[in-house]
Amino acid sequence: MAKIITAVITVFDKNEQPDLAGNKAVIDFLIDHGVDGILILGSTGEFPNFTLKERLEYMQFYADYVAGRVELYCGTGCISYQDTLLLTKKSHEFGFTSSMIIGPYYFALDQAHIFRFYDRLANDVISDFYLYNFPARTGHSIAPETIGRLVHDHSNIIGLKDSVSEAGHTNMVFRMTETEPFNIFSGFDDQFLLNIANHGAGCIGGLSNIVPDIWHDLVYATNERNFDQALKLTNLIQRLMPLYDMDATSSILFKKLMVHRGLSIAVNDVIPFDEIDLDDYKRAEALLDKVLQTYNKM
Repeated sequence: MAKIITAVITVFDKNEQPDLAGNKAVIDFLIDHGVDGILILGSTGEFPNFTLKERLEYMQFYADYVAGRVELYCGTGCISYQDTLLLTKKSHEFGFTSSMIIGPYYFALDQAHIFRFYDRLANDVISDFYLYNFPARTGHSIAPETIGRLVHDHSNIIGLKDSVSEAGHTNMVFRMTETEPFNIFSGFDDQFLLNIANHGAGCIGGLSNIVPDIWHDLVYATNERNFDQALKLTNLIQRLMPLYDMDATSSILFKKLMVHRGLSIAVNDVIPFDEIDLDDYKRAEALLDKVLQTYNKM
């Protein structure tokens, strides 16, 4: 069964600290509109803006407030191996469904280094975890062959979020792991159909922050094999994809659009991404309104 997991935004207060009341409102909004799960401290959640202590506190807050209402995933990747190991272990202790671990960023890594990082991590933790491949942010891509080796060697590497612009990469990962119990999520919203065509797990994307209702209906139609409806809803997601490119990061734009949809949250962000051009926002708002108008007529 396909799923939509929201790579959730983080609501910050004016002091650039997590606004717990605002984040509770986001959690309830997503759950009430039928998402299957939430991923915290991912790229959309702006995890680099947290200290290690803040990430641990935020993980505990999320685990306590969600309280098993939906699946809950946590980004635990850090530049430091020891920090990654600590957060991954704590994610398991806090009761998260699984960790999602981006490779070390900043330093250049070849496939041998990537394999060594995840191979050691799989030996050092008892919990299951997901690989998180996002070459636009790490500067490296985990090759399908490397993923195949890791999955073959470690039963606790159970899946992948593949955030790649080249959809053929994900297709090759499916080919390399098709004999293994391995869950592959598309990391970009517009690759959902490719994912399910390969019997994948669905999507972990950011647009479901703004349109969890459309995403819920898309996943429901897909799982019910109502593909006429699924294609119509997929078209709406495709039409929303330009939102990702309307600002340097999508986080503050997504927050403003969530307010536009009626959510009462603070629209703050961490410098230098704490401002957005008004004309860019108006274009985004008009695009969203046009898509919602079509959706409400369906």
